[in-house]
Amino acid sequence: MQLCERLGLERDFYSVSIPLGATINMDGAAVTITVMTLAVCNTMGIPVDIPTAILLSVLATLGACGASGVAGGSLLLIPLACSLFGINNDIAMQAVAVGFIIGVIQDSVETALNSSGDVLFTATAEYHDRKKAGKPVNFLGKSE
Repeated sequence: MQLCERLGLERDFYSVSIPLGATINMDGAAVTITVMTLAVCNTMGIPVDIPTAILLSVLATLGACGASGVAGGSLLLIPLACSLFGINNDIAMQAVAVGFIIGVIQDSVETALNSSGDVLFTATAEYHDRKKAGKPVNFLGKSE
């Protein structure tokens, strides 16, 4: 929320969108689920075509909405995503174990991606609203 303030966004706007995004907008979790599942597929020699990869991304995005607030929640959705490719739970849980090993770095990056995505979409919506109203848009957040 401090970044939104530094960007000069309206408090009424970001005080709603940032907490809402923190509960349902899990960009990082969706990326983690997708990348880890594709890594398992690559390791096992399972070919993944583009339509299936898109379906995996949609599935990961929907699953990630329910993973908010749960530490390591995205990792626990990897077996769900792996089932799309017929990978059994024993193999999928090995990917989860790798996720727990890299969890400190992975979770930090995931949280940074979630937060920056929330700010990006909030700023985009507000700047669009300003432009539509005919007000000047300053992307640096400084007064002109």
